[in-house]
Amino acid sequence: MTSDAPQVLIDGLQYCNWSREIFEEMRQGGLTAVHATVGYHEGFRETARHLVDWRTRFRDNEDFILLARDGGDIERARATNRTAIFLGLQNPMPMEDDIGLIEILFDLGIRFMQLTYNNQSLLGCGWMEKEDSGVTRMGREAIAEMNRLGMIIDLSHAGERTALEAIALSERPVVISHANPRWLRDSNRNVSKHVLQALREREGLLGLSLYPLHLPNGSDTTLDQFGKMAREAAEIVGVEHLGIGSDLCQDQPDSVLRWMREGRWSREVQATASFPTQPSWFGSNRDFPGLSQGLLATGFDKAETRLVLGGAWHRFIRDSLPPAG
Repeated sequence: MTSDAPQVLIDGLQYCNWSREIFEEMRQGGLTAVHATVGYHEGFRETARHLVDWRTRFRDNEDFILLARDGGDIERARATNRTAIFLGLQNPMPMEDDIGLIEILFDLGIRFMQLTYNNQSLLGCGWMEKEDSGVTRMGREAIAEMNRLGMIIDLSHAGERTALEAIALSERPVVISHANPRWLRDSNRNVSKHVLQALREREGLLGLSLYPLHLPNGSDTTLDQFGKMAREAAEIVGVEHLGIGSDLCQDQPDSVLRWMREGRWSREVQATASFPTQPSWFGSNRDFPGLSQGLLATGFDKAETRLVLGGAWHRFIRDSLPPAG
């Protein structure tokens, strides 16, 4: 990529209330590609319904977006001034207890899957469990199957032991698509230096989250503080393994947050389940290019800034996903 080539901007995780307006904002912000969450606690049949809805979105908004299956679709999106949408799952629930459904989901367009959300899954342990038992027997099988297919393993909500074991077990590099350094925000949802070091050793990628609960100073985090956070992360993982996974949930109602946290596994209602206010400098895809100011102001040079805003994700996706047939 030459220095005068058009900037590649890639957001490694969003779960917006999808609309034509949001897809138009992706184009206004120059987003080359976005990894979009399809579902959370849904089983296979409900997930298939969501995928039907996505096909409708692609058809109705084909002037703005396209379904992406491999790195070549990023180039196709650039050539046609659209945004490539990679589909992913934040929970392995859609594969149910059937290892064969991983391939079916891949054939239907799923390119990312987390081994666990907040809780224990059939594959591994989420960060909110008191005891992290690590990757399960089925988890080992699922990792091998995802490696075979080229489906990208995402460890964003995994517990410490599960994340470290998955990184070591996977024959392909993995991602933590949306999280931040734990030492800058005291939350086990973020990731430790130990995990980030393991991620770098295996050529993985970290996507920095812009969700307020993951940021150093919550909704009041400044753009400069974001840049300093990115600098500290880069010192551990290397700038070539660092991107953005904003976790943008634009226009989602609070009921969606309750679904994320409670699903159907609990009858306990979380009274405080409401989306926090986004920081003033990032409220929609139109604000994505402005992240460069925070990076440049805190010591990243132009080439490094291009990596963080999309270049690292571009390389990772190109190297990870097999060419679609």
